Amino acid sequence: MFSRRHFLSFMGASGFSTAAYGVSEPVLRLGVTRYNVSPPQWPSDFQLSIAAVADIHACDPWMSLSHIEAIVERTNALGADIIVLLGDYVAGHRHVTRFIPASEWAPVLAGLKAPLGVHAILGNHDWWDDATVQRDGQGVTAARRGLEAAGIPVYENDARRLTKDGRTFWLAGLGDQLAYVPARRFRPIRRIGVDDLGATMVKITDEAPVILMAHEPDIAARVPARVALQLSGHTHGGQVRLLGWSPVARTHDRKLIYGHSRAECDVIVSGGLGCSIMPFRLGVPPEIVLVTLGGAGAVVS
Repeated sequence: MFSRRHFLSFMGASGFSTAAYGVSEPVLRLGVTRYNVSPPQWPSDFQLSIAAVADIHACDPWMSLSHIEAIVERTNALGADIIVLLGDYVAGHRHVTRFIPASEWAPVLAGLKAPLGVHAILGNHDWWDDATVQRDGQGVTAARRGLEAAGIPVYENDARRLTKDGRTFWLAGLGDQLAYVPARRFRPIRRIGVDDLGATMVKITDEAPVILMAHEPDIAARVPARVALQLSGHTHGGQVRLLGWSPVARTHDRKLIYGHSRAECDVIVSGGLGCSIMPFRLGVPPEIVLVTLGGAGAVVS
């Protein structure tokens, strides 16, 4: 007979197993999610592959240097034309045994290699973690200094014209939309972001197609149709997903929590690699995203 005591024991064991799986998932699992997309703004005969790495959140033991090395190796093995880093390199919670400084994680990311280079933007945690920048309301973050010292360019409301096989396109990067935490400032500030979409778009000087890196996906509502593809992170796919539903959302539009959607442009939101608030993922295994411009749909492997 299945008694109340047996039932409670079963529920306790089930809860422990679920928690153990959720905590181990950030460390033990690493997948690749592949998207083949054909935005109307992108030439159908121009194939470009993009590997996107988002939300690393370097810290021990959850995202150790050895784990970041494994991410670098797996990303390089994809053979993408270009690699983009979508922000949040620093730890996103305090349940750690060690905070890994930029002077250590950035040189590991320097091992990323692609024919058209490695390009980065910053995320909100990269700003929030820098007490001096938060206090002064200005300055260059430690994360940016680390990336640039490692030879990785950081885009902040900037755009660059790139070429593959004689075909050109623009890669643009938006400044972070949640850069400043008002509670950490001694003087009031008018806004919390350093993003300037207008200034970014003005730097695009011809009709070549545009790819936009934006850490937080919500900007999609304002991105002009001139942009073919927006690549974002920040949400961690909800970090917990149950039957496709995320109880916690880090975006105003639930379509932008995870995956491929369409606004004025195509938008792909990565589920990311690390964790925020708690070192716990469930139903959203860490992922590297590989986008091939041309085609439709998504396949997880």
